[in-house]
Amino acid sequence: MSKTTLAIIAGISAAAGSAATAALYASRSQRKDSPTPTVPSTPTSTFPSAPPPAPLPTPLRKDLIPSVNPTGVFQYGFPGPVNDLRPTMSTTSSFDRRTRNPAWVAEHITPASLSANNADRHHSIFVEDETVPEKFRAKLHDYFRSGYDRGHQVPAADAKWSQDALDQTFLLTNMCPQVGEGFNRDYWAHFEDFCRRLTNHYPSVRIVTGPLYLPKRDHEDGKWRVSYEVIGNPPNVSVPTHFYKVIFAEDGKTGGDVSLGAFVLPNAKIDNEKPLQSFEVPIEAIERASGLEFAGKLPVQRRKRLCEQITCSLLVRDYAERHKNLMGAPPPKSLGAGSSPTQRAP
Repeated sequence: MSKTTLAIIAGISAAAGSAATAALYASRSQRKDSPTPTVPSTPTSTFPSAPPPAPLPTPLRKDLIPSVNPTGVFQYGFPGPVNDLRPTMSTTSSFDRRTRNPAWVAEHITPASLSANNADRHHSIFVEDETVPEKFRAKLHDYFRSGYDRGHQVPAADAKWSQDALDQTFLLTNMCPQVGEGFNRDYWAHFEDFCRRLTNHYPSVRIVTGPLYLPKRDHEDGKWRVSYEVIGNPPNVSVPTHFYKVIFAEDGKTGGDVSLGAFVLPNAKIDNEKPLQSFEVPIEAIERASGLEFAGKLPVQRRKRLCEQITCSLLVRDYAERHKNLMGAPPPKSLGAGSSPTQRAP
């Protein structure tokens, strides 16, 4: 993927998330037709096709004894970074101590796990995760009157097979500040419902969810800058600009196909009429923006594009109704170019 493409993904704004994502695919077709600009001086490329070769390291002389020992600082402690790996019954996550948010949270859902109903979220409470050192921990009071929801990365509705499993989704290491009305309680919740309904087509679905802090282009000077709010008093928890989900829908066969879906959504109010597929991005775009790798061990020949196997669309329903019926109808098989991108629940 070119750096131009990454810049488009990185520049997704809260006001035009879907439009920037759509531009990603338009840029591919336009790239061949765009004339190459000419300049009077020697042409230069903002994005060189290949980086210059790295200089070869100078071999150490065997007879030279270093007069300094930089690694001696380890006797006082290892600076880091440290990513707190946090496995629970329902999630596995890596916590980012700098932002006080998870870097990623992974879950696994199946038809059997979602059909079980052995827990009630009314018995669960939000709790700080004491496995994280206190000075790096997200605190309950950080969210107080912040204007943001404590947004589940792995939703509680995916862990109703056990009260303990459900309770563990309320750890703050599974939370990020999310815009409430129009996102966490609306579009994002419909997206989570879409993921659950995938189990009507696939026997095993794995999902990795997490925050992004993407740059936005300044309209005055044209430069790209990363800017985000920090909540708490004193400021403690970073507010992500975007969220991603990477979906692995497995066919259940040993060495079988895996349908991959990757989506980036702005942390902002989103109209429920926005097609989900307008937020689809190449998995490489999320990897480059997050510094993470998701499918390095998955051979290309086993990969399928999720939105080519099924129709990636939301089933929009009332917030209260959705909590009464978590599964809903399965996403339909692909209906072709004339199909409606968004379904409306009756």
